[in-house]
Amino acid sequence: MQTDRAMIIALQSLNWLIANDDLRDVFLGSSGLSPDDLKSSAGDPHLLGSVLDFILMDDQWVIACCDAQSIPYEDLQQARFSLPGGEQVHWT
Repeated sequence: MQTDRAMIIALQSLNWLIANDDLRDVFLGSSGLSPDDLKSSAGDPHLLGSVLDFILMDDQWVIACCDAQSIPYEDLQQARFSLPGGEQVHWT
């Protein structure tokens, strides 16, 4: 997946996360970010990668997020692979 497309998916995922009061608070608590930090860093590919990492922790979150964006479920993981820190590691 191209980086531009991955950024769009990640930004839309961030919007979905922010709109979900319960999940937003869990994300902020687990990341240590304040709402102001989140606003000021919204375009940072590293932050967006952490948003995708968070959503990818739960299948129901993935389904809800992808359904809200009308994208295939695997696109979330592909977007993560395209952002910093998401590269697949091959140990062999």
